[in-house]
Amino acid sequence: MREMEPLAERLRPRSLDEVLGQPHLTGPKGLLRRMLEAKRLSSMVLFGPPGTGKTTLAQILAEGVGKPFLRLSAVEAGVKEVRAVVERARREGGLVLFLDEVHRFNRTQQDALLPHLESGLLTLIGATAENPAFELTPALRSRLRFFPLRPLSEEDLLALLKKALTDPRGLPGTSFEEEALRLLAQAAGGDARFALNTLELAASLGRVDASSVKEALGAERFAMDREGDQFYDLVSALHKSLRGNHVDASLYYLARLLKAGADPLYLARRLIRVAVEDVGLADPLALRLAVAAKEAYEALGSPEGELALVEATVYLALAPKSNSLYTAWKKAEEAAGAHPHAPV
Repeated sequence: MREMEPLAERLRPRSLDEVLGQPHLTGPKGLLRRMLEAKRLSSMVLFGPPGTGKTTLAQILAEGVGKPFLRLSAVEAGVKEVRAVVERARREGGLVLFLDEVHRFNRTQQDALLPHLESGLLTLIGATAENPAFELTPALRSRLRFFPLRPLSEEDLLALLKKALTDPRGLPGTSFEEEALRLLAQAAGGDARFALNTLELAASLGRVDASSVKEALGAERFAMDREGDQFYDLVSALHKSLRGNHVDASLYYLARLLKAGADPLYLARRLIRVAVEDVGLADPLALRLAVAAKEAYEALGSPEGELALVEATVYLALAPKSNSLYTAWKKAEEAAGAHPHAPV
């Protein structure tokens, strides 16, 4: 029944030789290839943009060392799920745990992993769209290696699209125009999954030409999986724009999120977080304004209440920034954890 699977899943690479765009990791001298050749897999974090092969590499690595592979999302899993994974690992003599959005695990959840990484019972492969080093505890960071994944080049994507139209697992026999494939490769922005999903949609319209690709690109760009990579990439882009004092970019990402159906109250809570973590004591009024924007939206609803979010977004983007509050609290937490019984 593989023909019922999405094209991106059917064409998922099955070996390092099939992985595109990451020669620094998968080439003859790449660290991941050397790990596989030695049959010694370290715990690690793979970080990079969507569609660059994080899940695929994790599966290939687990299979290459002969260990069971288990996937969890840090958005949904907690300490209870970690305990269940540990029990399974004990029954099976160890396993590879692929933890998507690893940076979303809190300190308690991260600490629950430590003894099992130390003992070798679990091999952790975390994945995230950006370097999560500052979101992970020092104890967990010290047990991980960090590997960046790069966006696929236009030529890599073009080769992938051509393979999809000739490989028996793909869409063999589909009529296509070379220029349409190049248009799609340019528009995909280094994201292999996006490119294949769009190609599959264009092919379903009858023929892969410039017209069907443009139509498919419009549909794919507007569709947003609220629990998937694209949603959190947009939220991350909004947060970074606010942090970097980029007003226009902040409004752009806010508009994209709202148009794609993101929950305005979720976005309001993110603005409150920015006011606390990134503006902090540099402008204490920012927190009051962010909270007021959330309350205004709750009172007015959409679309009128969206202007309150716009006002808060512009204010936060223009505000001076200081993470001293956040940094001081993290240090206090670490000190309390390291010295829980210090005399008063």
